[in-house]
Amino acid sequence: MTVKALMPVRKLNLVVPLAHKATAMRTTDTAAPPLARSGAVAPLIGHKQALGLRHGDVDSTTRRSTRTTTPGIRTSTTATRTTTTRATRPAAEPSADSSPYAFQSLAQAWDDCRRHKRGTASALAFEERLEANLCALHEELCSGTYRPGRSICFVITHPKPREVWAAEFRDRIVHHLLYNHISQRFHASFIANSCACIPGRGTLYAAQRLEHDVRAVSHNWSRPAWYLKCDLANFFVAIDKNILLAQLARKVTEAFWLSLAQNILFHDPRQNHELRGSAALLARVPPHKSLFNAPADTGLPIGNLSSQFFANVHLDALDQFCKHRLQARRYGRYVDDFYLLHESPQWLHQALQQIDAWLPATLGARLNPSKTILQPLERGIDFVGQVIKPWRRTTRKRTVATAVRRLQAAAPNDVFASGNSYLGLLRQSTHSHTDRARLANVLRGRGFTIKRDLTKIYRKAA
Repeated sequence: MTVKALMPVRKLNLVVPLAHKATAMRTTDTAAPPLARSGAVAPLIGHKQALGLRHGDVDSTTRRSTRTTTPGIRTSTTATRTTTTRATRPAAEPSADSSPYAFQSLAQAWDDCRRHKRGTASALAFEERLEANLCALHEELCSGTYRPGRSICFVITHPKPREVWAAEFRDRIVHHLLYNHISQRFHASFIANSCACIPGRGTLYAAQRLEHDVRAVSHNWSRPAWYLKCDLANFFVAIDKNILLAQLARKVTEAFWLSLAQNILFHDPRQNHELRGSAALLARVPPHKSLFNAPADTGLPIGNLSSQFFANVHLDALDQFCKHRLQARRYGRYVDDFYLLHESPQWLHQALQQIDAWLPATLGARLNPSKTILQPLERGIDFVGQVIKPWRRTTRKRTVATAVRRLQAAAPNDVFASGNSYLGLLRQSTHSHTDRARLANVLRGRGFTIKRDLTKIYRKAA
């Protein structure tokens, strides 16, 4: 009696890597009991042992372990005679294990990408054919045929008009894949006061580090000290991609990952994009801050994870220059905003001159003179939305005023989420009780109940 075993239905497994879509097939003869199904166990898709069964496999129906006596021969105590069973198995073809990265890495990148984005149309569309889309993306990456797709360009107006570029969902998965693989080697060399797009180093971390440095340089506000605060002019639009690629190549030595980074870095979203919003709104963006007016091989799109990470890699050279060449003990940076603290304003002035000369020669960047500030510490430092003054850290007044205005004019269905969000932002400051009370009065007038410590609001019971 000849029985032909069919391959099981293929299902997505985020733990076990998937094999290639097309595999050569071959047949082998094994002995199996009559009147009973074969004891062969269907191999895991893409598993190393997909080509052969292991000693002690478990029968999925009877839950009994079978023992192999001879390669390809199985015995059974209930067997009365033997027949030949022909089982089809994939031949040895390149699988996900032989690719430059494991398939689990791509699945993890997809999971990271959809976090907090599961309800968006692009994420839902990708998940409709999740396995097919991930397999197709995996094959493109392994074969070297992957190319970024269309980007969406729109304009935000707060706090000022600015272009934002959003890559396709599948491209964002690739950004996460690259970031997950190479980011740690760069993060390990970043200074402690380098913030933004680093796990655990957001705006609150940056404000706390600045407050710590201020207290240290002023001996807990007992001695006079000065601060120098600078900003780079048109930072993202002016980044030289060739310089950035050389910085990446110093630590990304694997050919596959360096090629992928170069593919993402030199992709020009202007060649294939969809503009959402009116042309009049786009015209409000200053020409020197628009990526549409940037020269070739210059500028990164604001809005992608890759751009934020590349910006940190690019400005790590500035961090190392300030810490090791200028010997600045109190220095910190958040994206392109950075500060230096010192007891002598003359030293800070000399440091400013050296930075102003070093930036164009090394990175092709320049300082924004209108945002370069040299003042005593007691006047307060406005940094990452917070103001550090003697013995207190408060939220920027403009931010509080904007929150009050928006909550007063917000739609009823949006007040609850927006109100809790703004209260969470204000509570990051050490002295925010007055600001939270001001916001709480607005929210109470909109029909919400306020928690006693003014950190949360609740909907009134119907």
